[in-house]
Amino acid sequence: MAGNIEYTTTGKPHPYHLVRPNIWPLISAFAGGFFATMMLMYFPGYREALAAGGTDLPFPWGPLLGVVAILICMFFWWKDVIYESVVEKAHTKIAELGLRFGMALFIASEVMFFVAFFWAFFSSALFPGQAIGFVWPPANIHTVPAFELPFMMTMILLLSGCTVTWAHHAVLHGDQKNAVKALGVTVFLGLAFLCFQIYEYAHAHFGFTEGIFPSTFFMATGFHGFHVFVGTIFLIVCWARAAKGHFTADRHFGFEAAAWYWHFVDVVWLFLFVAVYWWGGEIGMDHTAYHPAVESAAAAH
Repeated sequence: MAGNIEYTTTGKPHPYHLVRPNIWPLISAFAGGFFATMMLMYFPGYREALAAGGTDLPFPWGPLLGVVAILICMFFWWKDVIYESVVEKAHTKIAELGLRFGMALFIASEVMFFVAFFWAFFSSALFPGQAIGFVWPPANIHTVPAFELPFMMTMILLLSGCTVTWAHHAVLHGDQKNAVKALGVTVFLGLAFLCFQIYEYAHAHFGFTEGIFPSTFFMATGFHGFHVFVGTIFLIVCWARAAKGHFTADRHFGFEAAAWYWHFVDVVWLFLFVAVYWWGGEIGMDHTAYHPAVESAAAAH
């Protein structure tokens, strides 16, 4: 609907955006269900059951097709959202307020997602059990030095937070040239961070299944890397939109949401660096001196 005013069936104007019927939410639900079903077929228990029956699953075309289906749905659904904002200008200030609350709640849910990983890490770090000798980090684990590659990755991510703020400042002042330049630098830094994380994983001295430290380390840092990947794609889309002049000083929530998400990724990484790499990986805690089980064993001897 053209302009900033929408109309009900009564013809009375209102500031709200009434979304037209759209097929992509339904297709997205089917795509997500298909992907989940295909993934279940590749879980170890299901694969073993098939192998026992003389059937082996080929290359995972099913999950890959599911991912492709989800990406197609994302592309066309979000294309419709951009059309509503840029062409129809249906995202009024009232509608934008709802989008802001939605993005804020989404980031809050992501915070709780990472709280679970930090909880698992600190539960084991503060109260290490007998299986790892009441010591954290476990004695058999060669941890990643915090102030080598992880520190450089921290600097890269913090610098990317500065460049995305530079881009936001440029958008607010109608400086499209600098907005595009700053977003390009941010995307480059995000990709550089991902490359260094892949390098770090390839040269780690422990594997995912080698104990509680590797499991919590890879889950926390790996999901953060996935969020950096998603955020980088988010910024690439904003980069292309900025080059097309979609963002103005008073209408740029699509970029602002990406900036919020990117700053969230920055903050989570700071907690990961301090808690997992530095404190949990280098300082650690030796509980053997005062743990009851160790004391009773020492008294018995």
